[in-house]
Amino acid sequence: MKHDNTGSLGSSTIPNDGKSSTNPVAAGGPLVGLRVIELATVIMGPYAGQQLGDLGADVIKVEAPVGDPTRGFDPKRHPGMGGPTLNLNRNKRSVTLDLKNACDRDSLLALLETADIFITNVRPGALARLSLGWRDVAAVNPRLVYATAQGFRSDSAMRDNAAYDDIIQAATGLVWLNEQVSGQPNFIPSVVADKVCGLMMVQSVLAALHYRDRTGRGQHVEIPMADTMIAFNLVEHLAGASLDPCTESDYGYRRVLSRERMACRTADGWMCILPYNDTNWRDFFEFAGDPDAAADPRFTTMAGRVTHADVLYARMRSLTAQFSTAEWQRMCDEASIPAHPVYSLAQSATSSYARDGGLLTIAEHPTEGSYQLIGHPVRYSETPAQMRRHCPAQGQHTDTILDELGHRPRSRA
Repeated sequence: MKHDNTGSLGSSTIPNDGKSSTNPVAAGGPLVGLRVIELATVIMGPYAGQQLGDLGADVIKVEAPVGDPTRGFDPKRHPGMGGPTLNLNRNKRSVTLDLKNACDRDSLLALLETADIFITNVRPGALARLSLGWRDVAAVNPRLVYATAQGFRSDSAMRDNAAYDDIIQAATGLVWLNEQVSGQPNFIPSVVADKVCGLMMVQSVLAALHYRDRTGRGQHVEIPMADTMIAFNLVEHLAGASLDPCTESDYGYRRVLSRERMACRTADGWMCILPYNDTNWRDFFEFAGDPDAAADPRFTTMAGRVTHADVLYARMRSLTAQFSTAEWQRMCDEASIPAHPVYSLAQSATSSYARDGGLLTIAEHPTEGSYQLIGHPVRYSETPAQMRRHCPAQGQHTDTILDELGHRPRSRA
């Protein structure tokens, strides 16, 4: 059954003065001609593979006989085609291999010999037991970019510790940050570590590809989730500790950690209003009818507002219920104050902004019927992201791809 589909993936192009590209490479996407082997499950690795596939790479997903766990997620219409997998595994071909079987391991090595990129979230110990470590694979293809992502660094005592998103949130300060604000050690209700690290995988392999193009040499790129998220969280939260490494008390960006920093109640709903510079705050207090706050020396400078964030945000929220959301939006737009109503996920995904950008559209899968397709968010003037293949059934392309390699197709139970 054919799963190929050609078409744009959301509104991912930028107007280019009416000139359309006739370059077949550009038409296929910026990564056309690259082959990616994905030995990865759940979110992080498959999300990286999806990004590369959207941009034109030939992504071959290698699955164990039990399949990627996301295939079992609900909702689903047919076994093996769970909701998230439809988007995570688009623009890929699927091969089923049992890597504990020597013949199947050899098939994977044959695939890697033809590849430019290998991405995996299999833990280092398991890769070593399968003789699929960097040195094993480099002996077959020294030009390969070999990217591994797991919870913790491979040279640490935690190298083979099991780690999923919640574990990384706990290990890297995210749960602590939530506790500072809410008083409860809550997890962020998103698999944020998986998704951030998946994007870091994409960035890393593209950098390594650039190096390979200049030198002819592949390399091992390791993306430890813990290290990635510690660095990510410290961008703003290293704060005062950047100047005083001997104290723990100065970690955390004070404004963001204010317990009063939350959405504002309007006369008819909730809104995020974020006056930022000095002029924004003067305009906000003037509109809200609070001249005393506008003149309060605690609030007239950025440094003062950060120091007194709790008082500032409480004062702000005491003023917003007097006007409707529409009135606040109009005033904020006129004064160039950042503001937006609080949307649910459904409102966000179906807003006119998202709809006009093609960020969520209806697609027709050959076996699963209508489903919602998440658009590629980046716009390219010459090389737009493309929807070429719907999510394949598990192992759908095994025989075809092994034939391409010159391997005899295997019968499977």
